[in-house]
Amino acid sequence: HVQLVESGGGSVQAGGSLRLSCAASGYTVSRYCMGWFRQSPGKERERVTAITRASSISYADSVKGRFTISEDNAKNTLNLQMNSLRPEDTGVYYCAARGNSWCATPPLSGTFGFWGRGTQVTVS
Repeated sequence: HVQLVESGGGSVQAGGSLRLSCAASGYTVSRYCMGWFRQSPGKERERVTAITRASSISYADSVKGRFTISEDNAKNTLNLQMNSLRPEDTGVYYCAARGNSWCATPPLSGTFGFWGRGTQVTVS
């Protein structure tokens, strides 16, 4: 049984930073494709970043240079370091996992089979 639990969300002023974590159980983070998505009110869920088993990483253009995805193999967690946050980064952030070592091209939300409940990020 795969379970993903996000943490680390909160409220921050523009220009600030947050670090999100996704704790995985029943699933080894480093072996499969994983990603972070976000959804703002009235908008579709969008991909923020994804990482494959080979540590190949992709980022949405809107977060390149500001966000960094990483894995902590010892803790079996997926992390998202978010710097220089902007109001448009506000939304619910979801951790997602795919039952495959490789991410689809592009890594659309429909290609991920496991999802966390999300954590709210608010940038003002």
